[in-house]
Amino acid sequence: MWLMLQQESPDDYVVATGVSHSVQQLVEIAFGHVGLDWQKYVQTDPSLLRLAEVDHLIGSPDKARRELNWQPTVDFDGLVRMMVDADVERLGGVSSP
Repeated sequence: MWLMLQQESPDDYVVATGVSHSVQQLVEIAFGHVGLDWQKYVQTDPSLLRLAEVDHLIGSPDKARRELNWQPTVDFDGLVRMMVDADVERLGGVSSP
């Protein structure tokens, strides 16, 4: 963010790794990080699936790399774990079963 704010004129940058991940991967990592089996807690409702959704999205950080000399320093697993840790802390350190 700091590098973006240092530019002479405002512009849009994508902060991403360039690697695709599924929602299921996010759920597996998040639940696993607190010692839970996600399949015991998550259900899919087929009526809520968006069939017209784009199948494969990948954020390209090329512009940020080129113009800001930015590189990702946290991978997907690490980011998910950081998010879970922040939620656990916010909830008062709820421990896993």
